[in-house]
Amino acid sequence: MWKRAKRPKPARGADRTDFSPVVLCDLCAAVSRDDEAVRTYVPDSSYTHPVNDWFDGLRLLTACGKTHLAELRKHYRSRPFVEEELWAAKITRALTSGPPVLTLVELGCRTGLHEPDLRRAIAWHNQRAREGGNGPPSVEMGDQEPRGGEGA
Repeated sequence: MWKRAKRPKPARGADRTDFSPVVLCDLCAAVSRDDEAVRTYVPDSSYTHPVNDWFDGLRLLTACGKTHLAELRKHYRSRPFVEEELWAAKITRALTSGPPVLTLVELGCRTGLHEPDLRRAIAWHNQRAREGGNGPPSVEMGDQEPRGGEGA
């Protein structure tokens, strides 16, 4: 049986480059290194975290600098926080993940909401669907709209 010839091993770290993660600014989509980005959480009733419900209603904003972060925070500060919108997003997450939900009691267990809150959220969602909208009216930011963040 024959053996392959061994290749000489490169010096430790010689063929590696610095691959630090990169992120995009939520306002201008500029690419910056993860450790240079500026982040903060802002209240946003349209956001539900895909995994951790402790972060529902808190959107993580990422910006390339303090000025862009201030502009993003100003935009979200002027946006109304609608509880029914947050509840509707929680219901959507419960209905699109995991086993099917058949009753309001099961839906309440999955979302942590009581039946009156579930009914208010469903009514809010249906009203928005009839109006053709999918959330509170957005606030104008000149010619730039924020990308948002993760999830929604």
